[in-house]
Amino acid sequence: MTFTEKTHAFIAAQFYLRLNEAFGEKGVGTFIHATQYYAGQRGRRMAQRALRDGKELTYETYMQYGEWINTPEIIESESSNQSSVEEISPNYVIRITRCPWHLQFQEMGLTEAGHEYCKHLDSAICRGFNPYLTYQVEQTLHKSDCCIHRILDTNFTTTPNVVKKKEYLRGFEYHCAHSYWAYNEVAAAVWGGRGETVNAKVLADFAEKYGQEASDVLSSYRYANFNVC
Repeated sequence: MTFTEKTHAFIAAQFYLRLNEAFGEKGVGTFIHATQYYAGQRGRRMAQRALRDGKELTYETYMQYGEWINTPEIIESESSNQSSVEEISPNYVIRITRCPWHLQFQEMGLTEAGHEYCKHLDSAICRGFNPYLTYQVEQTLHKSDCCIHRILDTNFTTTPNVVKKKEYLRGFEYHCAHSYWAYNEVAAAVWGGRGETVNAKVLADFAEKYGQEASDVLSSYRYANFNVC
C-alpha cells in the first residue's frame, strides 16, 4: 500500500479513540501529551539538520527544514493542503482552508480528536525546533472555516523563502511509523499494561483498515530512534 497524509491521520485518530475509550478525560490528556511528544521529536530532527548546515534556528529556517510535502495521491485526489499567508510582519500569519488531515478526521467522525491534534501539533513541532519561537494555533478547520496559525515577532521585511529542502524530506511510511511508536511509547509509559492493550488495539485497527502487510511495516520500525535525524 501507499502511505499518505490520511494514513498518518488515521493513526492519531485511532489513538484518540482508543485512549478516550479506555481512560476518558485522562486518556484525552494522554493523547495531547503524546501528540506534543511526537511533534517535539520532529522539530528536534529539523533543528539538528539545520545546525549541521550552519543555519540559525529562525522561523524561515523552520519552514525550509520541514520533513514532508503533499503526496502525489493526495494531490491527485484534490485534498492537498491549501493555504495563504495573511501577514509577514510583525507576525507571520497563515490561513489554511483545506487539509488532508482534517478530511480524514472528518470522514472518521472524530472532529474533537482532529481539533485536539491540530491545536497542539504545529506549536509543539516549533518548540522542538527552537523553544524561543512562539507558534500559536488560534483556530482549526475542525471547528472553524479555516485554520489560523500565528508565529509571533517574525518581523520579515520581505516574503521569506519557504521552499523545503528536498534532501531532508521523509516519506509517509516513516512518518506513520514515527506517529505510531511515539503514541505507543507514551501510552505504555503512562498506563503500563493497559496502555500496551491500547497500543495493540490501534495496531489491529490499522491492519483491519490497511492490511497486515502495512501493519507489519509499522512494526518494523519498533527500534528506530526518532529523536535523531
